[in-house]
Amino acid sequence: MRKISENRQARLGRVFPDPRRSPEELAQRKAEMQALMKRCDEIFEAAKPKLIDDYYDWFMVIEPESGDYFIDKDDQVVEQKADEKYPNARCVVYCINETGACYRA
Repeated sequence: MRKISENRQARLGRVFPDPRRSPEELAQRKAEMQALMKRCDEIFEAAKPKLIDDYYDWFMVIEPESGDYFIDKDDQVVEQKADEKYPNARCVVYCINETGACYRA
């Protein structure tokens, strides 16, 4: 039987380096995300009254910098439409309903 060494070193089991972020970087990312969501919420709330009757429960992707939005019944199709026009943009997905929430159980 093999004897286990007392001075055994723990080996790293991760392929990637430790993904820790500084508190400043986390705060900056949170502020950027809140600004993005605020802008998209404003666009959604402005467009919702015009769309809710004809497109209820359809999906809407909003690109906040331009204010453009895309709608479709299928969430993957609408995301593809937005990605074709704005390939590097951060977009937000909504469902055209009273709350804007997607994927209700």
